[in-house]
Amino acid sequence: MRKAKPKKRVILPDPVFGEVMVSKFVNHLMYDGKKSISYGIFYNALELVKNKLPNEEMAVLDIWKKALENITPQVEVKSRRVGGATYQVPMEIRPDRKESISMKNLIIYARKRSGKSMSEKLAAEIVDGFNSQGGAFKRKEEIHRMAEANRAFAHFRF
Repeated sequence: MRKAKPKKRVILPDPVFGEVMVSKFVNHLMYDGKKSISYGIFYNALELVKNKLPNEEMAVLDIWKKALENITPQVEVKSRRVGGATYQVPMEIRPDRKESISMKNLIIYARKRSGKSMSEKLAAEIVDGFNSQGGAFKRKEEIHRMAEANRAFAHFRF
């Protein structure tokens, strides 16, 4: 490669939990640089999750992490051209990309839900992810099915 890899940006931890992962999630959630609004949406969603799951002994942040873990895909398919034909080649996903994909899917499917506010929709999607259901979990299952169907082309990995 001709150019050097760009430096990884240091993301500061969030003010309430002191977690870098929360800051990354809020950055994905943010529209037009409105970070304080995104933080408000996220923290309100966690409050709603705590109210929806009162008998759960886990902390709210752990419930959110478990939901993300449940909707994180392990493999994905990438297009690869070999001799004029394009194959969908299943590949392992790097850990930072796994985290990013799961966060984006959670937010995308929360936005697609019907509901009053974004924090309510996000809370519902987090609860569904925690219970291994909902749109983001179905997306993960779909990605895994595509990788399984194209396992015959795994030898085209680059």
